[in-house]
Amino acid sequence: MPFNDDDDVPVQPLTMRSRDWPCLRQFCVFMENRVGRLHELLKQLERDDLKIVALSIADTIDFSVVRIMVDDADRVREILALTSFTFIENDILGVDLPDEPDPFGTVFRTLMAAEMNIAYTYPLLYRRSPRGAIAIFVDDVDHARQVLLDHGHHLISEKDLQDDFF
Repeated sequence: MPFNDDDDVPVQPLTMRSRDWPCLRQFCVFMENRVGRLHELLKQLERDDLKIVALSIADTIDFSVVRIMVDDADRVREILALTSFTFIENDILGVDLPDEPDPFGTVFRTLMAAEMNIAYTYPLLYRRSPRGAIAIFVDDVDHARQVLLDHGHHLISEKDLQDDFF
């Protein structure tokens, strides 16, 4: 977290995003790759009634990166800041898979036609689409967001995630 030059007080990032902004917050939690560590993280989040909507793990012998999304990004940020877990957060796109014979291909071809590279993707627990939904991470989220919207794809907002569970 950046610090103010005048003192050692952390500067909180300000945002003008609303809950219906068509990007989601992904938390990347770094941890030792040892038995029980993932359970500690999930127990911490679920104890505070957060609904996990996406989970992906990239691991090596010594450490793991857990990519996680929940229904309330502001709450998970507060909780993680109070724990011993090291984390970063970033924007990621949530996309309804279209009700077509090749839903993944349709979304991926849209981005490929715009010469956008998909760094990674994983499924979202989202019940409103007949085909489900995916999280997509790209280098330029704003450009990808606009390209997908221009081609008629439905993007999922944080509000959509909250409404899906209530």
